[in-house]
Amino acid sequence: MENVSAVTMFTLSGLKFTYMQRMTLFVVTLLWYILILLSNISMIVVIVTDKTLHQPMYVFLCNLCINAVYGATGFYPKFLKDLLSTQVISYAGCMLQGYVIHSSSCCDFSILTVMAYDRYVAICRPLVYHTLMSKQRVSLLVFFSWFVPLYCMFMNTATLLGKELCGSHINKLYCVNWMVSSLACAPLNANGIVTAINLAIYFGHFLFILWSYLYLMRVCISSREMWIKFMQTCFPHLICLLTFAVTLLLDIFYMRFGSADLPQDPHNFMTILFLLINPVVNPLIYGFKLTGIRNRVLSILHFKKKMSTFAM
Repeated sequence: MENVSAVTMFTLSGLKFTYMQRMTLFVVTLLWYILILLSNISMIVVIVTDKTLHQPMYVFLCNLCINAVYGATGFYPKFLKDLLSTQVISYAGCMLQGYVIHSSSCCDFSILTVMAYDRYVAICRPLVYHTLMSKQRVSLLVFFSWFVPLYCMFMNTATLLGKELCGSHINKLYCVNWMVSSLACAPLNANGIVTAINLAIYFGHFLFILWSYLYLMRVCISSREMWIKFMQTCFPHLICLLTFAVTLLLDIFYMRFGSADLPQDPHNFMTILFLLINPVVNPLIYGFKLTGIRNRVLSILHFKKKMSTFAM
């Protein structure tokens, strides 16, 4: 039996690849991580530097991109290191990584919920939009979209600290609080209560998003002009929301109910799908779909082209 004083390191699920396969995967992963950083940071810089984009929708999008960088940094550097060495992580590192990845996923959901509220007000209550979405209200929404998930995941992680563990292997490429709690020698009642509260909070998020979109569709479906507005302003948010939900639920359901007979490599891929797709989808979809951002990016590229031509 191991206890927490003995379990100072966790082993993660192995990557059964040859040296050359590891090197290839390392290069591909590094390039993907760089793409995530460049696309999201570029979006952040464009929104921050262009005063015409200092509107609620773009402010929320900026926070979505900041969160993508935060969450990706909790996974990719450690995964890149694992490709060059053994898949082990310290107890403190495991708690930190689990906290970052969990809180980032919850922040995504919270920000997407706030964006759903913004779209509801913009389309269904346009006459009072600027009153309801004042700078003070937007700042408050941004604050709570970060504070609630960070606090919820802090409480969840705190209930795991100092508990006796009877194992040290996590069958995943990164640390997950639920898998750490499953290694406990005795039931963690406090963790179960906190998890139930967190699930209730985010189920409330889901119900609000569902209500807002049902209401939006009911309002917009009767008018062609309103439906076009709905598709222009809500479609990017809906795509990001569906991508987030499908990839995250796939990981959660497989982790809880998946078959142990599935080979390790497909299992590993399924568990990191939301870390691969979501950080790239948000800037890609919004960058192409939203006119304000697309025009700003094109103007920057055009300016650089003119400067390079002038220099020649």
